[in-house]
Amino acid sequence: MPEFSEYRFMWILVMFDLPVYDKIARRRYTQFRKCLLKNGFSKMQYSVYVRHAASKENAEAHAKRVERAVPEDGHVRTLMVTEAQLRRMQIFWGKRRLAPEKPPEQLMLF
Repeated sequence: MPEFSEYRFMWILVMFDLPVYDKIARRRYTQFRKCLLKNGFSKMQYSVYVRHAASKENAEAHAKRVERAVPEDGHVRTLMVTEAQLRRMQIFWGKRRLAPEKPPEQLMLF
């Protein structure tokens, strides 16, 4: 079985603020969010979505798709981190410290 490096696999985080002040803005927000879900992103928390990528190049391709989907009045940031960096994330809920969620199992194709 091949050895996988936690520094090779990437995660891409998308953080956004989109206006929802009228019906058109709410529609754009919904379309953007659905685009993220369609492209394999999962909700990490409110307005923060995350997706696993097999490599830096794959993460960059997903970031380009996000860029093309940004509504004209939206504010969106992407951040690419390695598997190792994401594992070091600390999660706090109130005064209790929680362990980070387990990343999804890696898909292996033969």
